[in-house]
Amino acid sequence: MTSSRLSHAFRWLALAGIALSPTAALAQKAPCIGNSVATTGPAAFGGAAIKMGAETAIEEINAKGGVLGQPLKLIQYDDAGAPPRGVDNTRRIALADKCVAILGGYHSTVSVAQAEPVNAIGIPFVGVLAANTKAIENGRSPNYMFRVSAKDKWVARFLVEKAMAQSKTGKVAFFYENTGWGNGALPDVQAAMKAAGKELVATETFNWNDQDMTPQAIRARDAGADVVLFWALDREGNQILRSMDKVGYKPTIIGAWGIAGNLGELAGPLANGVQVVQTYTFMGEMDPKKKALWDKISAKYGLKDPQDIKMSSGVGNAYDAVYIIAQAIEKAGAYDWAKVREALYQVRMEGLVANYDPAFDDSDPERQDAILPKYYKLTAWQDGKLLPIEQTPYGKTN
Repeated sequence: MTSSRLSHAFRWLALAGIALSPTAALAQKAPCIGNSVATTGPAAFGGAAIKMGAETAIEEINAKGGVLGQPLKLIQYDDAGAPPRGVDNTRRIALADKCVAILGGYHSTVSVAQAEPVNAIGIPFVGVLAANTKAIENGRSPNYMFRVSAKDKWVARFLVEKAMAQSKTGKVAFFYENTGWGNGALPDVQAAMKAAGKELVATETFNWNDQDMTPQAIRARDAGADVVLFWALDREGNQILRSMDKVGYKPTIIGAWGIAGNLGELAGPLANGVQVVQTYTFMGEMDPKKKALWDKISAKYGLKDPQDIKMSSGVGNAYDAVYIIAQAIEKAGAYDWAKVREALYQVRMEGLVANYDPAFDDSDPERQDAILPKYYKLTAWQDGKLLPIEQTPYGKTN
């Protein structure tokens, strides 16, 4: 850590009332992984999924002797989807708890805000849900922000490809929330459309908690869009579907995974056929590896049905991220931020979600992201369940 970073760290700790000597600041870090996610608020299911995946992986690792002879532990903080709380949690995890790494949560606005303290302090951050491109591709060198999740730049290309395959008119609209996540996705979607030789016929935005999206629905309908791409959370996704239904507009809807939580519950039959990108799902048929993990998680958390998990991708991504971090610590030979960061580029493993070969590539700025688009999966809502699309009536069109 540079002297300026240490100075920044000491100032924060002084304000927080935490005493720390320079010797302690430079000491080996603790065998813990911090987890700053939303465990309260409308997206708490995302935080719960991340916690399930991370805790399960840590239990398995510790049952085999831990990492470098020490058991790992997860230290949990709630950011409630609020960037200032995410920043505060980041500093606490790094400077007070002295954890070896941080997991990032559901909200892109929080992850974007965390990039500054993560890189100022120099602690490895591994995001496991938030997909905003610039949270990870932030221009820092060295860059301590990594991700085992989807990336909006790649998700945009994936969804546009699906949209063009399903559109009969070639006319696509884009509905996106007025946040860092939604606004950040707009240029990614526009670039993907341009690469496909098309332009969006409508771009419609909305705010959190908006109740009526009728004007946006009418404009997209009148523009002739027969496919609409969503960058929305379940709550607003529900309102868009209801507004579309009100004006008799029934396009094909394909969305980023903000509508992968409880849209089926909120919108009921209106959600049927809505397609959503995922990296992992417990729904539908399970292979032996997935079944073994589900058995562990269902027993530990008292779950009765895979649909009790509202964000399976968060479970799978967090599970793999913990194993990647553990392998990096082993390769580094120490609980040391800089050494672990360098070792992350050396990790190769077969995970739940993907074959990480390698997990990250320091020769490519885009490869601070571990899950490549070839591992993305398309799912669809059907009768309140988010199933692999090939297991629904809608799979015949894909």
